[in-house]
Amino acid sequence: MRRPPARLLVPVAVVLLWLVLYPNLFILGESVFGEDGFTLEHYRRFFASRSELEAAWNSVWISLGSVVLAGALGIPLAFLFGRRPFPGRTVLGALAALPVLLPPLVGVIAFLFLWGETGFLTRSIQFVLGLEEAPWRLSGAWAILLVHAYTMYVYFFLFTSAGLARLDSAYAEAGAALGASRWTVLRRVTLPLLAPSIGGAALLVFMTSMASFSAPYVFGGGFRVLTTQIFSSKLSGETALVAVESVVLASASLLFLFMLYRFESARAYTGAGKGAGGGGSAGVAAGPRDADGARSTWTRSSALRLTLALALVGFLLLPHLTLAVVSLVPAGTWTTELLPPAYTLDNYRNLFTRAELLRPVVNSFQMALLATAANVVLAFGAAYLIERRRFRGRGAMAALLILPWALPGTVLAIALATTFSTNQWWAGRFLLVGTYAILPLAYFIRNIPLVTRAAQASFRQFDPALEEAAASLGASWAHAMRRVAFPLVLPGLVAGALLAFVTALGEFVASILLYTHRTRPISIEILSQLRGFDFGTAAAYGVLLVVLMAGVFMVGFRRVGAGL
Repeated sequence: MRRPPARLLVPVAVVLLWLVLYPNLFILGESVFGEDGFTLEHYRRFFASRSELEAAWNSVWISLGSVVLAGALGIPLAFLFGRRPFPGRTVLGALAALPVLLPPLVGVIAFLFLWGETGFLTRSIQFVLGLEEAPWRLSGAWAILLVHAYTMYVYFFLFTSAGLARLDSAYAEAGAALGASRWTVLRRVTLPLLAPSIGGAALLVFMTSMASFSAPYVFGGGFRVLTTQIFSSKLSGETALVAVESVVLASASLLFLFMLYRFESARAYTGAGKGAGGGGSAGVAAGPRDADGARSTWTRSSALRLTLALALVGFLLLPHLTLAVVSLVPAGTWTTELLPPAYTLDNYRNLFTRAELLRPVVNSFQMALLATAANVVLAFGAAYLIERRRFRGRGAMAALLILPWALPGTVLAIALATTFSTNQWWAGRFLLVGTYAILPLAYFIRNIPLVTRAAQASFRQFDPALEEAAASLGASWAHAMRRVAFPLVLPGLVAGALLAFVTALGEFVASILLYTHRTRPISIEILSQLRGFDFGTAAAYGVLLVVLMAGVFMVGFRRVGAGL
């Protein structure tokens, strides 16, 4: 491989060092320096504080509990939709993955309307049983666990489904031929082969749960985890303590990212089979191999599976339906009734006709577009350097490209707020806090891994000889990039950009720490409307976000699939 051109290497390296590494080093420095120089006093305060240790422990056990509950829901679903033939299996399986389209805060709000004290299901049970009070309060640790299990089971569902698709059915068939029961084959053959996939999903859920802010913030009450503790300390002006809490949280996330990489490496073992997806079974005899039910027959068992799948998917989509219903409720009309007494489209009409309600929508679009455009430019250059050129520091650059994904949004926001809170141009610090630029910058940094990984995958899929052929025909490096490499990488780049765009549209964690009233995005306005008890408008924003995300995915990926 040739050395990289300096005109590309220098700007990519500067952006990564200045925007990714520097803020985190700055916050690390804040945690170990005081007025008199180096000190570990801030860490001593952290480890001497019972509430801080309790918050750290709560983060860990809530994350472990989320892994168990999400796995208990996601893995059986993957077996049902991945191994058992019945009509409509593919469609229902896709619907079961729909919660992945719910932005974190919107998912939390949907749960509030469904399972909260005044939620549909809670009131229904109270009415049926004739209770004077709601049978439960959606608050505290168990509420957070419930929300996490619902919003994160999709990781287990998708990872296990992918593992089952790669699994060679001959292993299970060989076990059955040797006389093993279905349970024995499942326990001794199928699950061990799926262990890397399940382990990868478990670590991903653990990391996501550690970084979770929306559910603990809305439902936590007096129950604190590290992310909410950081928010609380920031509001109290405890700058040094915020830095220590961020370092502790970031360290835990980085540790589990390392473990995730180990599991990803192990997952290659699972793919060593023949890849005969859809066939044999996890401890069951190979059934008919249907494609969306095309070859499935209406047997008694397939009808039972279809009924079970319909019931499960219906239950999983209840939050979506609840959100849609609440979005039609006029403000102040739904108080003690079991169902809303009136419905209207005014909430949607207001979003686009009232300037103060339209402003967050415009802000989110503008800031998500700006951040995504910057992501695309950086990702193309960085992916080219990593995949096509060999140079000193290449491994460090690859690590910096993935670092924003490993750090919780809270830590990223605190790092940016600390670094860009003053004008010291000679130190690379500028006053961005309170300006329009800080949120697009946060979205840009947060989504660097999403777009870059997609671009890297595209670079790996086409032969470098094409670029060399262009060069041998006299094309300059820039011309070869523009006419050869960019068109070939474009589908992957667009796919990554779509993910980055929808993620930025619904971003909440960094936004709540960095927004101003003028720059508030949709997610912050949802919270504001909830605090004002205008549930209909808050739900309408949520539905708008879900529809936008689904639309972007459908149109974007269809264009990508068609080669643009």
